[in-house]
Amino acid sequence: MSLRKCFAVNLKKFRHAAGFSQMKLAEQCDTATNYICEIEAGKKFPSVEMIEKLARALQVQPYLLFFDAQRLPDRSAPLIARQVKGDIARRINISVQAILARY
Repeated sequence: MSLRKCFAVNLKKFRHAAGFSQMKLAEQCDTATNYICEIEAGKKFPSVEMIEKLARALQVQPYLLFFDAQRLPDRSAPLIARQVKGDIARRINISVQAILARY
């Protein structure tokens, strides 16, 4: 799978996982809805700055948008699992801190 295709597939996957429509993601990234549609269709590729905005809006590390899960060797699974666990732990900590700050 090409890098562009991999990025498009992952963007859509993470967008769905976040419960975002293309319109909602576009709003979060201060861009047009049809631009998100064109990226997911593989017609356009975002700048580094836009990749950062997309990752921030979806609350994922930017490098995860480039992972081709189908091509990862089996021995990479523990490494990825640790990274995902770390990302989840950081997000939970941020959420807990935000909740505690309200009270």
